[in-house]
Amino acid sequence: MPEADSRGRRGAAPVKVRPFQIRGRFLTAVALRMDSYPVDDAFYQALDEQLDKTPQLLAEAPMVLDFETADQLVKIDEIREVVQHLRKRKLLVFGVQNTTPEQAEAADTLGLIPVRGGRDAPMPDTRSSRKSRADRLLPPDNKVLTSPVRSGQIVVAERGDLTVIGSVSSGAELAAAGSIHIYGAMRGRAMAGVHGDETARIFCQSLHAELLAIAGLYRTSESIGDEFRNRSVQVFLDKEKLRMEALG
Repeated sequence: MPEADSRGRRGAAPVKVRPFQIRGRFLTAVALRMDSYPVDDAFYQALDEQLDKTPQLLAEAPMVLDFETADQLVKIDEIREVVQHLRKRKLLVFGVQNTTPEQAEAADTLGLIPVRGGRDAPMPDTRSSRKSRADRLLPPDNKVLTSPVRSGQIVVAERGDLTVIGSVSSGAELAAAGSIHIYGAMRGRAMAGVHGDETARIFCQSLHAELLAIAGLYRTSESIGDEFRNRSVQVFLDKEKLRMEALG
C-alpha cells in the first residue's frame, strides 16, 4: 500500500504519513484440553455445566484448542465440528497447541493458527458452596510479599487478602480469596474473590494489567480503557458488573 503524501507550503518536502500503526497488545486466552475421544455429547454436557458455573469468565473468551491428550482427533471434519460446537457457545476458537503434524495441517486448513508457549493460570474456584463447615471457620490467612513478583510466578492467598509491595511482571499471576493490593506497577494477572467473595477489591498503584477478575467477572487488557493505564486504580463489583475507578 503506498504511503500517504502531504506537501507543505512553498513546495516544502513531502511529509510521509503511514496509513497504519503496529502496536503491541497482551491477549489473555483460555486453553481447552480435550481429554476424551470421541468428543461426544457427554463432553459437551460437562462443558455446558462449567459454562453455567463461570459464565462471565468464559463467555466470548478467546480460546485455544489443546491437543496434548487428543492424538486420535485428526480428521478435519471432526475438528471442524468441535470448533463449530464451541463457537455456538460463544467461545472464540482461534488457535491450536500441542498438535501432531496431521492435526496442525487440519487446523491450518480450518484457519486456526498454531500457538506456542503460554502458562497455565489458576481459574476462580467455584466449589465454595461445597466447602466443609470446618474449612469455612478457618481464620483468615493474609499474605504479604515484600519483593517483586516475576514473570511465571503464581502467588495465592487461599483464605485472605494478598498484598504485594513491589511490581508484578507480565506473565505473573496473583489469586486471593479476599482483596489484592499492589504497591507498584501491575503488569500481570490479578484474580480476587476467587471463592466467590463479591466484596473483594483490587487496588494497584500503576495499572498495566493483562487480566483483572473479581468473583469470576473479568476484564482483559483489551477492555481496560486507556484512561486507567499507568494510574492508581481500584477494581470492584457493582450490581454484578466489574467496575474500575481511578484513585487520587
